[in-house]
Amino acid sequence: MPTDIRPKTGQEALELLKEGNTRYMDSLTNTDPMMQRRPELVSNQDPLAIILGCSDARVPVEIVFDQGLGDLFVIRVAGNVVAPSQIGSVEFAAEKFGTKLVVVLGHSHCGAVTACVDALINPEQNYSPNLQSIVDRIRPSVYNLHELATANGQDVDADELVNRSISANVRMSVSQLKHGSRALEDLTNSGQLLVVGAEYDLETGKVRFLDS
Repeated sequence: MPTDIRPKTGQEALELLKEGNTRYMDSLTNTDPMMQRRPELVSNQDPLAIILGCSDARVPVEIVFDQGLGDLFVIRVAGNVVAPSQIGSVEFAAEKFGTKLVVVLGHSHCGAVTACVDALINPEQNYSPNLQSIVDRIRPSVYNLHELATANGQDVDADELVNRSISANVRMSVSQLKHGSRALEDLTNSGQLLVVGAEYDLETGKVRFLDS
């Protein structure tokens, strides 16, 4: 069960995970239909959707969509960005399991998008090379919005820019999945794969699907 006790060290966090796994194993013999499915998933999986989502701890994908074990093939990376490893993971699930739907799931108050907006507003902002690589992947979806916001010489409303950039970033990732892979493009064009974007609202819990 979730705990309100926050670990003070990495070792304490590790112990909480071990305790949680023990509770999980104890639950495998109960009558919950989700748990009863576990044995059949050992040798096979048939996910109904592929979710490319953000790593943010506040967006637990299976819980958000009320799905169980084996129902979703989940790929999580900060800022729900698309890089070769993410494309390869989507290709794998689409081709190996025949999964028909990909959802790129962004969310409100995204830290990675906020970091990109901050970098545009404050060019002196410095990030580690690895974090910068994520910011750089988000930058194209934010840059034009930032340019439009500053074109009239007025101060930029950072919160509004972040909100608009979250949608733009999701749409860019959708486009990159559709057109950044011959395999995915062929599946999409033939109607065998649907790729859509969506945003999760942290305040309400609602997922809003974006128009293609």
